[in-house]
Amino acid sequence: MAIYDASIPLRTGMPTYAGEPGPRLDYLKQIARGDSANLTALSLGSHTGTHVDAPHHFLDGRSTVEAMPIEALVGPVQVIELAERRHITAVDLESAAMPSEATRLLLKTPNSRFWNDDEFHTDFVGLTGDAARSPTHEVHKTLLDAGIIIVEGLDLRNVPAGAYMMACAPLKVVGAEGAPARVFLWDRAP
Repeated sequence: MAIYDASIPLRTGMPTYAGEPGPRLDYLKQIARGDSANLTALSLGSHTGTHVDAPHHFLDGRSTVEAMPIEALVGPVQVIELAERRHITAVDLESAAMPSEATRLLLKTPNSRFWNDDEFHTDFVGLTGDAARSPTHEVHKTLLDAGIIIVEGLDLRNVPAGAYMMACAPLKVVGAEGAPARVFLWDRAP
């Protein structure tokens, strides 16, 4: 059984969305300095690397990360590949031959190639307003308002399109609008 880690390694200098602080790891204790153990402090923006967006990200007063239903984060998922280097429309999604019973969807786009760079690319592929039934930033609002959990910053380069099981484990940060997550995919049992 193949198991895929679709998470981005957190590292200093990695690309982040404009204004989002990247990871910083500070050593508080080090064995090499005579301390009894190594101990670090980690700081980063809540939307760094692979992460989930809770409804509170764009819908003030709505649920935060710790209140997201675990059932939405674990279970069958369909990975569809959209290799075009343009935004994804409703027509693209309708023609993707997605199984009608799919309740979770991951979109494999050329965006994963950007993780090799240290700067953020603004020419990323995303959903158009009609794909989420709304315009511009309304895509996030529409999806979140519909109870859809958004997982961003995946690396699906080595994941073939198809049906998988998924476990998405965001940090359970009380009151946060988003959180870094580890995402695993594995083949569904035959």
